[in-house]
Amino acid sequence: MPDRPRAQWQPEPAPTNPGLSDNVAFPIPLVLVILEGFPPIAGPDAHTLILGSMPGEASLAAGCYYAHPRNTFWTIVGEVLDIDPGQPYAKRVDQLAAKGYALWDVLGACRREGSLDTRIEPQSMEVNPFMPFFVEHPHIDRIFFNGATAERIFVRHVAPMLAPDGLPKLHRLPSTSPAHAALSLARKVAAWRAIVR
Repeated sequence: MPDRPRAQWQPEPAPTNPGLSDNVAFPIPLVLVILEGFPPIAGPDAHTLILGSMPGEASLAAGCYYAHPRNTFWTIVGEVLDIDPGQPYAKRVDQLAAKGYALWDVLGACRREGSLDTRIEPQSMEVNPFMPFFVEHPHIDRIFFNGATAERIFVRHVAPMLAPDGLPKLHRLPSTSPAHAALSLARKVAAWRAIVR
């Protein structure tokens, strides 16, 4: 059926961009989805908490902490805590928890393009519920941060909510991220030996 002819008196709608061709494409703003992190790995007798900032893309896709093949977390932790980094992930985390170490991230959710901490949208950050976590794990007396971003977010957004006399000792360690390549693996291993108890 042919198109119905348009009434002659009906005005054409005003162009939204006068002088520009109908073929001009305008960029659609990128709307980032909220990324959600993982629950903590922790045994009831955990004494040390290791905190990252937020899982990267590779970790989120794999559903595992520190899954990026160039992230040296499991290599370093394996060296200093005598855990074989080549064994299955489930065995690694079980052994980590059995030795009294808990693993978590400061952020439970955020918007971020890519994996770099610098791309986290500050207004989207949601910190994890640390108060009930520490109630459930009263023996934790040390927190080690995997990099400066985790420490900064924790000190600014979490520490003020905790009682000063109940705050575990805080220690920052060099990031195991492949983006932090200024420090050699040997120097990172030496620094991470601080977690040994």
